[in-house]
Amino acid sequence: MRQITLFLILAASLQLAGCEKQTHTEMPPPFSLTAEAMGRYCGMNVLEHSGPKGQVILQQIPEAIWFSSARDAVAFTMLPDEPKEIAAIYVSDMGKAASWEKPGADNWIDARKAFFVIGSSLRGGMGSEEAVPFSEETAARQFVAKNGGEVVTFNDLPEGYILGAAEETADDTLPEGAHDHG
Repeated sequence: MRQITLFLILAASLQLAGCEKQTHTEMPPPFSLTAEAMGRYCGMNVLEHSGPKGQVILQQIPEAIWFSSARDAVAFTMLPDEPKEIAAIYVSDMGKAASWEKPGADNWIDARKAFFVIGSSLRGGMGSEEAVPFSEETAARQFVAKNGGEVVTFNDLPEGYILGAAEETADDTLPEGAHDHG
């Protein structure tokens, strides 16, 4: 009897482990950036803005929510009123981008695995400071050498920087009325 009980416990444990593993590996693939992509926060075409882009895919909605900047995509995950059933967060891999103006349609990386440069001299989306993503730390450090800033991981992105404390500095340089965000 004891052997049967041990067998059932082992079988149940393996089944639960299989379910848990399956849940963590079912990340939907990124969508290709097209001219139809409209920014969640600015309502404008995402391609009208330079710098890295972002997309969030929710578990129950099989389409991308687009962002004019990688920073806005990360902000979406931090804001209390936004959905939390996130299946994937993708950002442009700027190490593989053709240029700052053309970040690419298909060079997406999992934001949670990216190396971000914050505080650089380049502006993204709507002219605000950007969290510039890279799949390789070496590429991020090369970017810092040219444009300033510091390299951090997704979990180390400062909430104040992402949600706007740093934005005040960027907004001070914009014309009055140009405080819309993409």
